[in-house]
Amino acid sequence: MKAVGIIVEYNPFHNGHLHHIQKAKELSNADIVIAVMSGPFLQRGEPALLSKWHRAEMALSGGVDLVIELPYAFSSQHATIFAQGAVQLLDSIGCDAICFGSESGDIHEFIHTYYLLNKNKNTFNTSIKKHMQAGSSYPKAMAATFTEMTSMEDVVDLTLPNNILGFEYVKAVLSQGLSIELHTVQRIKAGYHDTDFTSDTIASATSIRKEIMEGNSLEPISPYVNAVTLKILEEYKQRFAIFHEWEKYWPYLKFRLMQMTSTELQTIYEVEEGIENRILSSYEKASSFHEFISLLKTKRYTWTRLQRICVHILTNTKKEEMNANNTPAYLRLLGSSKQGRAYLKERKKALKLPLISKLSSFQHSQIDLDVRAASIYTVAAQAPHQKTLLAMEYSQPPIMKD
Repeated sequence: MKAVGIIVEYNPFHNGHLHHIQKAKELSNADIVIAVMSGPFLQRGEPALLSKWHRAEMALSGGVDLVIELPYAFSSQHATIFAQGAVQLLDSIGCDAICFGSESGDIHEFIHTYYLLNKNKNTFNTSIKKHMQAGSSYPKAMAATFTEMTSMEDVVDLTLPNNILGFEYVKAVLSQGLSIELHTVQRIKAGYHDTDFTSDTIASATSIRKEIMEGNSLEPISPYVNAVTLKILEEYKQRFAIFHEWEKYWPYLKFRLMQMTSTELQTIYEVEEGIENRILSSYEKASSFHEFISLLKTKRYTWTRLQRICVHILTNTKKEEMNANNTPAYLRLLGSSKQGRAYLKERKKALKLPLISKLSSFQHSQIDLDVRAASIYTVAAQAPHQKTLLAMEYSQPPIMKD
């Protein structure tokens, strides 16, 4: 059985994701689709709208055959580490191909750009350093450097968000010499950052989340998600009385900061270059998480990077913990279709990492980080629901779909 891997967050699953899955199978001629999916906290430093189990169920309803969790050590990271962890997991489970969404839609552009930049690595890195010393954030420094160096044809535009992530996936595969085919699907109809609905059937996850959080009904999003996703969203809100978003965690983040000194903050992952002092001088002035990040934001520190720092403060994640977990240690199964189970039976002995479906069956510091993140994720819910959500981390078996 041939497997194509995809790297997802499904926050929440929508019709654009359905298109991606269908095109991934078509382009790779694969029998099954394997998704590596972020857990409770996401790459942009945000809590997922609803639990990983519910998002895994959405994935299975849309045609994914196996859902594997991307551990916290990689899910709340900048693009390079996020991509490396996800690609290593897909390689470990035996994927023959990887397919990602991009604004470009041309895989040859990505491959050509990788070799071009790799050939001029020293010049590229020197230029990035120069832009950062002038006060630019890393993404802006990279975009400026790319623009300076690539005035020729057949290169990918690394100023666009999906292209940036896609390039990191390509780099992770090619730099490690992995025998994995590479494919990309062009993003259609809705841009990554679009906040409003601009087509009849496909909308960005950003615009869908905005409607979910601000609207009184889920009905307006129904043209953009499948029936199972809509049902899961409705049932989650009814059962847990919440959709998770940063403002729900603001009191807990503020409580953490009240107890911390500048020296203690310096031990937290991604807290660097004196940002700890700005954090401690800003949180008391802010009446909301949005206001807090607005006070912190500078040319050098993007909104996304600041959110990731806040996730690590909230979860008390130390530098030494993350630095010691730079390679995935396990494959945690969240869900499977009948085809997915057949694939695992066929390839189980060839897997490069242990496959786990119960927390009690495996011990590792990466699991400890996952459990802590899952525990913190529950605090936004009211007390009775916290207990239920936390219990799922230990007792929920992988979701099986026939």
